[in-house]
Amino acid sequence: MAQQWNVQGLDEAITAGAADLSTVEWSAAVADAATGDVLWSHDADRVLKTASVGKVFLLIEAARQAETGELDLDEPVQRLPEDLVADSGLWHVLDLEALSIRDACALIGAVSDNLATNVLVRRLGIDRIGDTGRSLGFTASALLDRVREDRGPQHPPTLSRGNAAELVRLMADLTRGRIVSPAVSARVLGWLALNTDQSMVAAPFGVDPLAHTEPDNGFVLRNKTGTISTARIDIGVCDVDGGDGGLAWAVLANWSDEVDLRDAVLERMTAIGAELRGALRQTVTDRPVAG
Repeated sequence: MAQQWNVQGLDEAITAGAADLSTVEWSAAVADAATGDVLWSHDADRVLKTASVGKVFLLIEAARQAETGELDLDEPVQRLPEDLVADSGLWHVLDLEALSIRDACALIGAVSDNLATNVLVRRLGIDRIGDTGRSLGFTASALLDRVREDRGPQHPPTLSRGNAAELVRLMADLTRGRIVSPAVSARVLGWLALNTDQSMVAAPFGVDPLAHTEPDNGFVLRNKTGTISTARIDIGVCDVDGGDGGLAWAVLANWSDEVDLRDAVLERMTAIGAELRGALRQTVTDRPVAG
């Protein structure tokens, strides 16, 4: 019997608040992770910039090539001067000139490492990353390029793009083992379990942001976030400890650079997360007592 979820408060969660968010472009959706059924959506087909969220497609390709034997995750990859970018990540402040592909993927999952991303894009190939994404049915959502400090007219206009309709399906399909294979899906979720950014939709779950590979605070959480000065994006899946799927989400917000709306957007994203936490907790309350 399908789980009955109470997500009636999500419309208010995304629109309430005193701040004027009329200029924010939203694309959002919530799905039952066990079935893939969409439970709620708000302009879910709208394609927006997704910043670092597109790096999930890189992780999928690394896991796929490892499964087929094309790639050895223990292979060392060298950073080159053209790969270097500052901003998110750790590798650019470390002395190590080379890392294993496995460790580079872990850095991307944990801290959205830009240098590791660029090294792996060069190693795996942006075209192959895109081909795999399209073969899985993701036509609006993709990693388009390497990370660049300066993006000119000769480059793709943004690092990645996507919409909530596809990205919530991505998270549900990872949970159900349908992204390439159960082994590939599990490996990607393992990397996402390292994510240290719980500032958006995931904030109300209250997990330890530095240590939640195992159930924490009663929840099992996996997510990927993306941030630039005019965008906040969170895609993820969360279940109560001992559950069998939980809720998947994709919440994307873009705005113009005329006014910094990040605080108001984060307030709305956190409100969405609070609704999801309440729905998940309700499933525990509704479970029949054994015996």
